[in-house]
Amino acid sequence: MATGPHRPGFHLGVLIAGFILGGFVTALLDKFLPDSTFKQVFVSTWTPTVGPVSVDLLVVNFTVGPVGLAVSVLSIVGVIIAYFVARSLF
Repeated sequence: MATGPHRPGFHLGVLIAGFILGGFVTALLDKFLPDSTFKQVFVSTWTPTVGPVSVDLLVVNFTVGPVGLAVSVLSIVGVIIAYFVARSLF
């Protein structure tokens, strides 16, 4: 089993924390910045989606999706900041 800061749970936690931080900053700037080129560049998002995915198990069937992840420049910056903070703590 992998130990130390390079285990998969560490990286997943950093990604989740970074996207939450970046999403919060994106929403904050979207609300308070006036319309400008700066706002268009940093607040616009790209949302890849997957789905819907149907699963039929004969007894139970269900459909999941579509599931998407909104990615912006600030969410990437949030992931980078979360990585450096986590790296300095652990």
